[in-house]
Amino acid sequence: MGFYIPALNEKDSSGQLEVSESVFGQSFNETLVHQLVVRYMAGARAGTKAQKTRSDVSGGGAKPWRQKGTGRARSGSTRSPIWRTGGIAFAARPRSYEQKLNKKMFRVGIRSILSELLRQDRLLVSNDIIPTSVKTKELSVKLKAIDAKRILIIVDQIDENIALSSRNIPYLEVVEAINLSPVLLVSADKVIATPEALKRIEERLS
Repeated sequence: MGFYIPALNEKDSSGQLEVSESVFGQSFNETLVHQLVVRYMAGARAGTKAQKTRSDVSGGGAKPWRQKGTGRARSGSTRSPIWRTGGIAFAARPRSYEQKLNKKMFRVGIRSILSELLRQDRLLVSNDIIPTSVKTKELSVKLKAIDAKRILIIVDQIDENIALSSRNIPYLEVVEAINLSPVLLVSADKVIATPEALKRIEERLS
C-alpha cells in the first residue's frame, strides 16, 4: 500500500505525491509527541530572570545596634531579607529550561506528527503555493479556498517572494524544512508543503 499526499487543489501542478511509508506511515505516539512539544516550548524560554540575594545588596557590614538593652529585636545585618533594603530570601537566578531529547526520539516524534496530519487530511502538497511576485494579495487568493484558521507552509528554502508576501497574513506561518518545529506542526489546522520540502523531510527523517 502506497502513501500519497493530496494536492492543494485540482489545478495544482504538483498533483498527488507518493511518499515513503517509513516516514508518513508511523503510528501516533501521543506521549512522545507531548514530550517533544514540551521540550521545544521549554527551550524557547529565556531564563534570564535575576534577583539579588543578601550577598549582592550593599551595606550590612556592621551590626545595626547592640545585641541587648535596646528593647528592639536583635539584628545582625541590614542585608537580611526581613529588612526593606535587604536581599531576596530565595532569589531567582539565570537558568536554562532546556530539556534533553535524543535525535532518535526527535525523528520518531516528527514522523508521528506528520503521519497523523496525513491521516486527518491536514497535510497537502503544492507546487504553486509560492507567489511569483512580492504581493500579499496573490498569496491570500491562493489561501482563501482553504478552510483553516492557522496555516503552515513548509518550503525547501524561503525566498524573498514568500517571505515578504506572508508577513502581513496573521494566520500564516512559513518555515524551511530543515527548521521544522513540532510546535508549528501541531498548532496548524492545515500544513502545505512543496515537493522539494517533502523530499528534504524524508531524507532527514529516514
